[in-house]
Amino acid sequence: MAFFQKDLLDFFIELAPNNNKDWFDLNRKRYENSVKEPFKKFVNHIISKLAEIDPTFKELEAKDCIFRINRDIRFSKDKQPYKMQVSAVVSPLGKKSKAINGVYFELGPEHLRVYGGVYEIDKDDLLTVREGIAENIAEFQKTYNNPLFVKTFGELKGEKNKIIPKELKLAAEKEPLIFNKQWYFYTQFEPETILFDNLDETILNCYKAGRPVEEFFNKLIKK
Repeated sequence: MAFFQKDLLDFFIELAPNNNKDWFDLNRKRYENSVKEPFKKFVNHIISKLAEIDPTFKELEAKDCIFRINRDIRFSKDKQPYKMQVSAVVSPLGKKSKAINGVYFELGPEHLRVYGGVYEIDKDDLLTVREGIAENIAEFQKTYNNPLFVKTFGELKGEKNKIIPKELKLAAEKEPLIFNKQWYFYTQFEPETILFDNLDETILNCYKAGRPVEEFFNKLIKK
């Protein structure tokens, strides 16, 4: 049985040219019935499946993982109030996790995307990760050169710094990803995938493909 009906996609397609509070209020019941509640059930389902693999997921609830559909427009030139997809990060501390240690996914009419890795990191943790990579280059390279990871995600992505601490420069010659200040990965599927019966398996397979990389980072960054 499919987790979502076509109206989830149609809702966002119609929202695109009507991205304002008046239209949303008129369609709020539709949003709740076709988008919000099915997505909440789906996230709880993914949590339960991940808990079978890793018991640290057991205490999670969907509300800890789901991002609001409202955009933060305080400092944005784009004043459209609503996002064009639903999204959640299923990790042991949900949206509070420093490293994903799980899976982030977003569903909308343009695509299904599944992400993993480290996207936001503070200065101290950044140095810790770089030092951890420098001390374990072979182990690190093994994780992202794994054939399943490469087939699923391609490569590790992320913005880089031009300058790094001098004590890391020699290691960076062997592993240029030490210059990164983010280490994330993602894969993308056609939006129709959202309507398939095996949507959960698609996301769980992505989680499994990225797990060795996640585990490397999470030995360095706790939660």
